[in-house]
Amino acid sequence: IKNKINQEKVDLICGGPPCQGFSTIGANDNKDKKNFLFLDYIRIVEALNPDYIIMENVTGILARKNERTLKAIIEKLANLGYLININVLSAHHYGVPQIRRRTILLGNKFGVANIYPEKKLKDLPTDTDNLLSTRTVGWAFNTLLEFNGKTFNHDVEKAQILNELEKKRIHYIFEGKSIRYEKEQRSYLPSELWFDVDWTSIQEQRFREAKLKRLDRNSSGNTINTNRTTYYHPTEDRYLTAREAAAIQSFPPNYIFHGSLTQQWRQIGNAVPPLLAKAIGESILRLDSVRESITQASSLQDIESVRAKAFSYKIQNDDEPKFVQLSLPLW
Repeated sequence: IKNKINQEKVDLICGGPPCQGFSTIGANDNKDKKNFLFLDYIRIVEALNPDYIIMENVTGILARKNERTLKAIIEKLANLGYLININVLSAHHYGVPQIRRRTILLGNKFGVANIYPEKKLKDLPTDTDNLLSTRTVGWAFNTLLEFNGKTFNHDVEKAQILNELEKKRIHYIFEGKSIRYEKEQRSYLPSELWFDVDWTSIQEQRFREAKLKRLDRNSSGNTINTNRTTYYHPTEDRYLTAREAAAIQSFPPNYIFHGSLTQQWRQIGNAVPPLLAKAIGESILRLDSVRESITQASSLQDIESVRAKAFSYKIQNDDEPKFVQLSLPLW
């Protein structure tokens, strides 16, 4: 790397070591070997000695069972001279038409508290915050699909549902709805299309993840992951195209994804939403412009404090609580 950049000074290293083992989706295996690839991120940081670092991960890294890993990351970076802060940001606060929460670790070499971007958009239209409402799936489809009369990565044919039973079921699901509980199955599906499950025997008498989840054009989207069969179009009986998923991630319409459809979805689902990344980048630039006038800060608070202050619960529906970022002081 040093040779490639002709030994130039590196100002910032930004990375997201693999997070599958910390994720609340899937196996969530805290012994997953990929969890330790953060050591290579730290190796690069040590070798290039940037002024600033950004590390992104899922919120699951803050879970108690992952505390040893998180403490190791903080300790190793602190030993390299970085003052570290951790916060959880939600992409919909920064213009992304999607509810997506991520743990953002920031560090700097100047001994001052890191600046996080201030919340720009409110959670619900009824909130009293003097902010604009969050962007919606409808906004994404109207704004970020077409570029100069062309729409890239938008193969509707490949977004069709091949399983006939699944296609019949989604036809009965209203926009913005899904099936997670038996009452929803009874409300939306005719009996001949019911799932072959004993609702009284499954854990909490509900599916772990909602099925047949149609997006709602009047709301922010669900978290986009790498599985293209997880999401259904708001009004058509099909999955999303790669371009529609990218729009919900806030990618501009002239950003073209290459490779197979599976590879395109992996690129889209694993990405930090561009508008969230932009907000974080702007906060780094802000800190760089004022760091000499900021009082020196102490080290990061303990993990328990981070965990306690990072989240609050705000009920938005009857199914589950939604995480909302707290308004924390900048320093």
